[in-house]
Amino acid sequence: MVNRYCFEALDRSLRDIMRTSPEGDPEKPFGGKVVVFGGDFRQILPIIPKGSRQDIVGAAINSSPLWRYCKVLKLTKNMRLQVGSAESDVNEIRQFSEWILEVGDGLASGPNDGVANIELPEDILIQPGLDPIATIVESTYPSLKDHLGDPRYFTERGVLAPTHDVVEVVNDYVLDQIQKEEKVYLSSDEISKEETNSGVRELYSTEFLNSIRCSGLPNHSLKLKVGAIVMLLRNIDQANGLYNGTRMEVNHLGNRVISATVISRSHVGSKVYIPRITLTPSDTTMFPVKFERRQFPLADCFAMTINKSQGQSLSSCWTLSS
Repeated sequence: MVNRYCFEALDRSLRDIMRTSPEGDPEKPFGGKVVVFGGDFRQILPIIPKGSRQDIVGAAINSSPLWRYCKVLKLTKNMRLQVGSAESDVNEIRQFSEWILEVGDGLASGPNDGVANIELPEDILIQPGLDPIATIVESTYPSLKDHLGDPRYFTERGVLAPTHDVVEVVNDYVLDQIQKEEKVYLSSDEISKEETNSGVRELYSTEFLNSIRCSGLPNHSLKLKVGAIVMLLRNIDQANGLYNGTRMEVNHLGNRVISATVISRSHVGSKVYIPRITLTPSDTTMFPVKFERRQFPLADCFAMTINKSQGQSLSSCWTLSS
């Protein structure tokens, strides 16, 4: 989501540009030009590294003084859900859509001061039983062992979770259900040659670098099995569908290359080969030093974070709360 600082920077740029135009008015927002912003304001707030709640809310686009000059146009009809729906289902879909909007607007439980209890409909809940992980996995992947090797079975199935810790717990559980030999790949981590501080290499041990976990970077220890579902974490070959977020089913585990079949997006069924590559964290501000990790750019993906699921098409999907 665009934050207020980009929003205001665009305003300043357009005002400067329109100073030399007879049609412009630099005293008006955006130099008098009509600007259209598109987006879903119910999605996540702007990310402010190490920011407080106030910092994050303050960076939202509607916290800008310019927001009062904007006119909000809302799309109210969910065209995607109604495509192919039977006439008897349209009313049910409409009611569900209205309920989702009420949750987003904070109106689902009546007037409140920002804190409220929302009762979820029974038909969208799974009764957890004794083991909630086992229950949600069985609901999402029924008869898992009978469908190993069938990419179509996994194409539109997935478990969503809010944090990486919960994702790893689910992935480890499902991987244990696959009765095949497990192979563990360990990364090679080192301080980047671009690091200018000569004493850094002695300060940070290899064990410390191995322990670092972050979004977009594979773990030091990567556990895989033939038949496992994995997600690519880097853009490798976009022309052939190998880009960040592509889901694949593992076919063969080699020492230097992993063979897999693409099961998502536009290249479903393609056979691909994934090599080890040298990776660096995408957000370098989160770490005290520059370091590199040589590892397969993959992560187990029977479950994924809610943010990572954007762009995926899942017809059988359950969300596990933390």
